[in-house]
Amino acid sequence: MSDYHKSVLLKESVDALAIKGDGVYVDVTFGGGGHSKEILARLGDKGRLFAFDQDADAQQNKIDDERFVLIGENFRYIKRFLRFYGVKKVDGILADLGVSSHQFDEAARGFSTRFDGELDMRMNQESGLSAKTVVNEYEEKQLADVLYWYGELRNARVMAKQIVEARQNQEINTSFELKQVLSRFLPKSKEHKILAQIYQAIRIEVNQELEVLKEFLMQTPELLNEEGRLSVISYHSLEDRLVKRFIRTGMFEGEPEKDFYGNTSEPLKKVGKLIVPTKEEVVENNRARSAKLRIATLK
Repeated sequence: MSDYHKSVLLKESVDALAIKGDGVYVDVTFGGGGHSKEILARLGDKGRLFAFDQDADAQQNKIDDERFVLIGENFRYIKRFLRFYGVKKVDGILADLGVSSHQFDEAARGFSTRFDGELDMRMNQESGLSAKTVVNEYEEKQLADVLYWYGELRNARVMAKQIVEARQNQEINTSFELKQVLSRFLPKSKEHKILAQIYQAIRIEVNQELEVLKEFLMQTPELLNEEGRLSVISYHSLEDRLVKRFIRTGMFEGEPEKDFYGNTSEPLKKVGKLIVPTKEEVVENNRARSAKLRIATLK
């Protein structure tokens, strides 16, 4: 597991669940199994843990434990698949929204800016939409919107224009081909940062990450038992804003309606303050540097 992925904020995110020995918990982003192993270590014989991961590579890390069930599906369907196992309420839900180290380090998956690989970026290898489709088939405006909204790139429009012009001569198939096409936007001092934003934008589009997150969050209040906990680690401002806003208002935009007495009825309330990794953890695991942990419980 340690080669596959080093779990970020491992102790803090599992502490946040305030685990009861006989409780039922869900790890919606199984990956290398780090968080799941930590949860199982704190559960008693009667406790149960369900985990979700749609990535076939991650499913190879399945834990052999009779208290554990790994569901090979996207966690946007959390309620449906828990129902399948007869579970309507749980005591805690953990989500680590980062891309696993394994996905970044596996050149063929196309997630990394460091390796030349096919433009893929699919978390679910059976999904029809890949990065290659986005780069080669999206209309210019659609492409610009993806780069602007999901990559927060100010010159998204000219980047999209450049991609569309380049692909008319030749299809853009690999990471380095895309890098070459956009080379004029990549000054040496900022190359890595800008490439990371471009890749993030395309990856979010390919995997519908923000829609998945919204659908998941909307289901959590119904699933949690009284005093049940939600523990969510996010890695960029787009995710963190959604998590923070949902915990605060139960919505993703607008403000909750007030009743006659001026009260609102948000389903969740935050627990404690925002938690970020220690300097030591960031030194040990560079991917932890942007992580933010937010915790909530039923109101």
